[in-house]
Amino acid sequence: MSFTQLASPIPVLVLEKGSGLAFAVIDYGPEHNLIWVTALDDSGEIWCAPNPKVRFQANWTMGRSGGDVAREGGGGEVAGDGGVVTGFPPSRE
Repeated sequence: MSFTQLASPIPVLVLEKGSGLAFAVIDYGPEHNLIWVTALDDSGEIWCAPNPKVRFQANWTMGRSGGDVAREGGGGEVAGDGGVVTGFPPSRE
């Protein structure tokens, strides 16, 4: 088992919980998911979320839109309120 404190927190979405900052990772070994220790933005709660429930937040600078996050495994359940995070920046269509 290893506990790694991240040098810089990573903004993430924890499915069914909401957005927050991951500040550590727990690795119990090859038979287990990584566990992301995350402070939630809205409630201030600390949750240990298994890897399949964690997604990067949208980041315009890195070219990662909220729509990409939903398509790549969130199944559309990205926002804490059950809504789908829309593309960022807004589409010009």
